[in-house]
Parts: sequence; structure tokens; C-alpha cells
Amino acid sequence: MMTAASVMDPNPSTLRPTDVIGTAARCIMDHRYRNLPVVDEEGRYLGVFGVNCLLRLILPKAAIIEQGLTTMPFVRETLGQLHARFNENENQPISVCMNTDIETVQPETPLVETLLILYRSRASIPVVEEGGKLAGMISYWDVGRKILSAPVE
Repeated sequence: MMTAASVMDPNPSTLRPTDVIGTAARCIMDHRYRNLPVVDEEGRYLGVFGVNCLLRLILPKAAIIEQGLTTMPFVRETLGQLHARFNENENQPISVCMNTDIETVQPETPLVETLLILYRSRASIPVVEEGGKLAGMISYWDVGRKILSAPVE
């Protein structure tokens, strides 16, 4: 039976909760990641840090508060102003906006169930062993590469 382990990247890039936002942002941008898993010193999965956090840090506060503005056509900011807002946060640890709500799968999760979770999450999903250790990550690219290279049955 095909499982999550058969389509995962077993050696994903990872971050530590003490890594700073600036370093993590450069890694995400250099490699075009949507998110990266965050692990502790023993390799246990803690959450993910990704592009949504970076957007949250540069958007005006009124745009991200609960029940806040839903559109902002009247706000005019330059790329330089957004960069300045990013600079205000770049030395903070990534733990300030790490996402811990991402659904995970186990290595033995059946392949089709894994694909359904990937489809629903719209982002890479962590593969976590029973003891909490990160076993790998599954991205659309990993799955697409495996499917397109498989022989037709």
C-alpha cells in the first residue's frame, strides 16, 4: 500500500524556534518555499513558519485584526515602506508567528488520504512520527514529480 512516506521529502530544510525572521525569510525566498517546518533540538515537530507570517508582519495592523477591514483601497504604501515594516521585525524569533495549526500526517497514512489533506490544506504538509519527530514534508512538487514519473498501470 502506498503511504505518505512514499511521496515525502525525508530531508526537508527546517528551522528552529529561535531562528530570526530575517534569516528564515531569506531561506524561504531563496528556495521559493511556502513554509518550512520548525523543529526543536531533538527534531520534534513544533509548527511551520511561512510566507503568510511574512505578509502578516508587513500588512497594516487594521488589515489583520479580528473583524478588521476586509478591503483597503485607500491605503497607499510603497515597497520601501513595506520593507521598513519588515525590518522592524526581522530580528524577532520566528516563534512569534509560527503556525501550529497545520494538519499533519504520519508516515503510514494512506496515499489517497494524504493527497486529500494536501488538497484541503493548500500548503505543504508535515509528516510526523508517533513520538512527534518530523519524518519529512510533502509538497505539491514532491507529489507531482512522483506521480508523473510513475509507470502507468
